[in-house]
Amino acid sequence: MAYPTTVAAAVEGDVDEAVLTRLADAAGLSVYPVHGRQGKQFLRQRMAGYNRAAAHFPWVVLVDLDHDASCAPELRFDWVSQPASLLSFRVAVRAVEAWLIADQDRFARFLGISRARLPSDVEGLSDPKAAVVQLAAQSNSRRTREDIVPRPSSGRKTGPLYSARLTEFTRDVSNGWRPDVAAERCDSLSRCLRDLWRLREVLEEL
Repeated sequence: MAYPTTVAAAVEGDVDEAVLTRLADAAGLSVYPVHGRQGKQFLRQRMAGYNRAAAHFPWVVLVDLDHDASCAPELRFDWVSQPASLLSFRVAVRAVEAWLIADQDRFARFLGISRARLPSDVEGLSDPKAAVVQLAAQSNSRRTREDIVPRPSSGRKTGPLYSARLTEFTRDVSNGWRPDVAAERCDSLSRCLRDLWRLREVLEEL
């Protein structure tokens, strides 16, 4: 009997969940339930359990590389040296925001800035989250600036609706993020999509 195309997942936060849901949909998978949403260290502490579970049911885990390792393969090996056959463990270089920026036409329109202001090497960004904030600060839209850019006295790194606005952009199929377009500029995103398709094929053969 074939496995269902529903996969369990674990992510760092809301934006990551929206990104993974779009990517899974592109590979013909649906995501449920979604675990985590409490940051990277929360996932790190539970990774062994996710991998054990993936011996029996498909799991997808998505984390940011940040600066915790020199490359994605190093981080993946550090977290799980022997991944289960039904585990897709993917690492965004250096954060999922880079994957969003990579759809340059749509992201520039979303922020209300010129496409020329966007970095061409999105995976070379040291801090993609900070890059989004810096780009939003140049927006012609007051709403965008107020939502995404933190107030100087707040002590926060992002604005009050940072996650909500990026989630909105990610989920907008008609005018928002296009994973296939972004993957042309993002190797880690392209690899993630391919691995989700691999997982789909494995499930169809079971």
